[in-house]
Amino acid sequence: MHSLEKSPSAPHKMTLDEIIMEVKHYLPSQAPLKDFIHHNTLHAFQKLPFHEAMHLSSEIFGSKMYLRLEEYRDLFKEGKISPESLDKAIFDYLREHNEETLQKNELEKSVLTEAFDTSLPARVGQLKRAWKDVYGLDMDSKVHPLLFRVLCSFLDQGIALWNFPNRHQLFLEALRELEKKSYVSLFLNRKGRARDLLLDPATTLESLLALIVGDPDSYERYLFDQQLAHPGWSGLISTIEDQPETLLDTRKIKLSDLIFFELLLEIDFLDYYAKGWEPIAKISKKKVEGIFDPVAKKGIHRALEILHTAYENTYYDEVLNGLQTRPSLKKGPAVDFQSIFCLDDRESSFRRYIEQTHAGAETLSAPGFFASEFFYQPENSKFFTKLCPAPVTPKYLIKQLGTMERRKKDLHFTQNTHSFFGGWLVSQTLGFWSAFKLFVSIFRPSMSPATASSLRHMDKVSQLVIENEHIHHHEHGLQVGYTLQEMADRVFAFLNSIGLVKDFAPIVYLVGHGASSVNNPHYAAYDCGACSGRPGSVNARVFAHMANNHSVRNELQKRGLTIPRTTRFVGCLHDTTRDEIAYFDEETIPLDMNPTHQLAQKVYEKALALNAKERSRRFESHNHTDSPEKLLNQVRTRSVSLFEPRPELNHSGNTLCIVGRRTLTKNIFLDRRAFLNSYDAAIDPEGEILTKILSAAVPVCGGIN
Repeated sequence: MHSLEKSPSAPHKMTLDEIIMEVKHYLPSQAPLKDFIHHNTLHAFQKLPFHEAMHLSSEIFGSKMYLRLEEYRDLFKEGKISPESLDKAIFDYLREHNEETLQKNELEKSVLTEAFDTSLPARVGQLKRAWKDVYGLDMDSKVHPLLFRVLCSFLDQGIALWNFPNRHQLFLEALRELEKKSYVSLFLNRKGRARDLLLDPATTLESLLALIVGDPDSYERYLFDQQLAHPGWSGLISTIEDQPETLLDTRKIKLSDLIFFELLLEIDFLDYYAKGWEPIAKISKKKVEGIFDPVAKKGIHRALEILHTAYENTYYDEVLNGLQTRPSLKKGPAVDFQSIFCLDDRESSFRRYIEQTHAGAETLSAPGFFASEFFYQPENSKFFTKLCPAPVTPKYLIKQLGTMERRKKDLHFTQNTHSFFGGWLVSQTLGFWSAFKLFVSIFRPSMSPATASSLRHMDKVSQLVIENEHIHHHEHGLQVGYTLQEMADRVFAFLNSIGLVKDFAPIVYLVGHGASSVNNPHYAAYDCGACSGRPGSVNARVFAHMANNHSVRNELQKRGLTIPRTTRFVGCLHDTTRDEIAYFDEETIPLDMNPTHQLAQKVYEKALALNAKERSRRFESHNHTDSPEKLLNQVRTRSVSLFEPRPELNHSGNTLCIVGRRTLTKNIFLDRRAFLNSYDAAIDPEGEILTKILSAAVPVCGGIN
């Protein structure tokens, strides 16, 4: 197998299976949006030093991670790259690369003024370009549309009007059945060679590659060119092959099946448009480099590396200076209530405003699944969804019962529209009402059944099955609820991880987060990454229930963690798009705590308005000088507006993660750019808690960043 970390002197001749595994390794492994979490699409390079990974991924795959050279130079002129940071970056570069022949002044002049060739052609695609050079054919523009339509139809999860025939067969078997029984062929040549090859069970992937590529030494190069031309689709198929459960309605498909079908479409296309064509290894006139041949650095790479390092160091200096010169904190009044948020960067400003609004408020943060990993099954649903980090496979099932709310539907969204007469009748009647509603919603946006709202993830007044009745209570191979010891384990581990082991407030709010959107197909990216791209409401409610359980508290006390009997945990949900908050199980809050709860609600409402005002600075359609209350209404309207595909900017400004006590960052304006994970080193002398925090924060926050 190839490795970017070492170059063997006698490269191993790879089998076709090994080549496909190599391609899979370099594809992004983003799962379908059912379980969404931001992922490093260049994970194959992540073990390399940062700039080496940037350099190789740029040269090989054409990835563009750096800013343009002109942008860096403009940042230097604007003072956003400091001269001191540039000097240090140049000095470190010369020392690291042992380039004694270069003088510092010469290198600085080169970096800031030299005219470099900024075109950086990627290696991927060079071999396949021969089809266009020799035959004048743009293969991808003809093959991809049909390829993607077939994949969409085969993988459909119930959105399409018509199901793909035999969709639960293997992908290639389903295609063969479709081709045999259809009046219309998948291929341009209805009775051509590609169709015969598909229907012939003796056809192998290797035989197709021999036909279209020719030279076995070029198979790897061609497959990288082919599959990296659509990395999203290829990466999706690769992930589904390895983890079929990522689809609710599973499908049997492999990356090799995708390659097989794409090669057939290419053969058919060439047979139709280029009679008598020859394999690409024979017609390619240019010497094509091996995909992983050594990559030489150019002057442009050196300049980008130095300027990027200087830019980052300038920012680091600003952050570290802010942390070192933060205002001294005076001992405040007794804590009235505590709020535990997700470490998400979008929550940092909300926390700041809560603390500024009320001196008796304390905030903490940790990953928003609150150490409670499980599958969640809403009432009357035949599917269940994962509410924990994507790499975790839970063994537990939390069920929802007693749902009082029924999902509303727009009348014109009915299956009757799928038939000829039903569609005509609905369009002539409800169609006019639908058009009128659409017209009104443009000028007066409001919540509708089509809105993807985090508040609908769980019925607020429903019951959750959180406690395991008996050890044999299982469904779908999952244990229903947690045992007493399992609940105590999770509460103990979570509270220790954030350092909340004493001085508990009367009310501790667990604030999960989610989002709302009406016109964004990727709205799952706005929800909680620690909950696999779903709102954290169920997790917050589950943890609050466990922490309020008297038997759990007795078990915790045996382990040295005492939660006062007067402390109550309350689950909440913060909708980060609407800046709105919902509280769960409020009826269980003791009457004597109601004044504190009402105080917290007032503090939250004021902080939400201030948070909306801060967010509005980056929205072109809002005047951020308006009052917080007015801007709060505007961002809530924005969340349900058809003309706002991005009702919030998500993690677009994220730059860093800070792990430590709140005293380190309290009252510091971090511009909603920092992940904040609470941690108290005083209770972690061996660093075991810190190790667990970083092992989760680095891959998750790094992928988001």
